[in-house]
Amino acid sequence: MNEMMLKLIEELAKKHSDPRISVFQIEVKSDEVNQLSLSGIVLEQADLDALQNAIEQQFSDQRVDTSGIQVLRHPDNPILTVGTNLTSTHTSPSFLGELSSQLVYGEKVEVLSGHERWVYTRQADGYLSHTYKPYLTAQPDQLPTHIVLAPSIEIRAQPDISAPVLTRLYCGTRLKIITTETGWSQVNANMNGWMPESALRALDSLPRASAVRRSQMIEDARRMIGTPYLWGGAAGNGIDCSGFARLLHRWIGMDIPRDADMQSAASRPVEPPFLPGDLCFFGDGDSNRRITHVGISLGGWNMIHSSRSRNGVYTDNIKEVDHLRESFAHAGTFLKSE
Repeated sequence: MNEMMLKLIEELAKKHSDPRISVFQIEVKSDEVNQLSLSGIVLEQADLDALQNAIEQQFSDQRVDTSGIQVLRHPDNPILTVGTNLTSTHTSPSFLGELSSQLVYGEKVEVLSGHERWVYTRQADGYLSHTYKPYLTAQPDQLPTHIVLAPSIEIRAQPDISAPVLTRLYCGTRLKIITTETGWSQVNANMNGWMPESALRALDSLPRASAVRRSQMIEDARRMIGTPYLWGGAAGNGIDCSGFARLLHRWIGMDIPRDADMQSAASRPVEPPFLPGDLCFFGDGDSNRRITHVGISLGGWNMIHSSRSRNGVYTDNIKEVDHLRESFAHAGTFLKSE
């Protein structure tokens, strides 16, 4: 009986094997009268329901106690907001843990579990990670009006380039403008201050037509050239390949998955000749993921990407670079072709 239960749990766990978006950790124990009890954690109530239904079908004559299984997601879970200009997320509850991504000011996370210093969180797109709780806040919702375009930009005490720097904000940050004055905007972020209007894009003026979105993505991409490569990075002081692709979509008002293999799976396949803004995906035989890298086509085989080999955001021609040509897998897009 115990072995049959373990096999059932193993089969169900295969459907939740990606720790970036799933949690399914179940243990089986039996008592003196050979009754089974299960303990552990799952992400959704639907995951527990599926387990209980499978048990009822295969073990209808056996009492199985599932009360020891914790469901992480509940309607009353707290939603916290990033209160600093930038914070990191990690695969374990420590700054020594692997960097999984970064969040900019104003982004929200659902707290699933944790304690005073570190919390296990779910981002809006379902991405799971550990976040340093002191950098999160329960501040009220504030409707943003603009998005930061510069890789990073200083926030100053007055609308003057010589005024003291209070902080800096990073690309993709959504914020609210309080007022404007002679080419400067006073913004409400982790610190209130002034920044050049030219570093902001109004959210109500984001492009909608596909052709405009494509050309805007390429123009936006070039402002990031020279930004260094950082595994898990998503900002102007370091960014990885999928973080770069995600940022370019964020700048035109689109949200796409975090990692390259997720972007590949969610995108619509396209064939050459590629249009500007199409995503080019690559594989690496040393990884357990089929897709490990992504670049943004500039049109055809020319692309811009955050490259580990070149340590940053630069342009390359896929056909002219051996490792890119040999590892190219396919292309996809989140944009319309017309």
